[in-house]
Amino acid sequence: MTLDRSFVERNRASTDRIRALAARLSDVEMQHPVGEHWTVAIALAHLAFWDRRVLYVLDMTERDGALFIPQIDIFVNDLSLPLWAAIPPRAAAQIAIETAEALDARLESYPAALLEEIHAYNQRWVVRALHRNEHLDEVDAALKD
Repeated sequence: MTLDRSFVERNRASTDRIRALAARLSDVEMQHPVGEHWTVAIALAHLAFWDRRVLYVLDMTERDGALFIPQIDIFVNDLSLPLWAAIPPRAAAQIAIETAEALDARLESYPAALLEEIHAYNQRWVVRALHRNEHLDEVDAALKD
């Protein structure tokens, strides 16, 4: 199976959304609530964390030559919340942008056979736009309130 490479542009577009959001919001706006427990800055820190997880999966998969599946569950979000909240808003935005850019570049040049194996296991590890846009849509909706 040949992997549909449209993920490259989709990921790049979601990274551009992060960059544009960070550029247009003040530090005060970065503290705007998104849902019950999050803020815009926390959403960005969350995206950076999970993009870094995928970078780790890529590193370990390439090192081993076989799919590496880390044993991390959704509870990590709840455990990480106080740490993400402590990150200054502008720093959270910068970390999210830098991590998304690094991951986009890595995915674009990643060995095709390994990338297809990763995608077959979890497409969201390759099409990062799915996860990023989900939270960026929530941020956009919260900022309209």
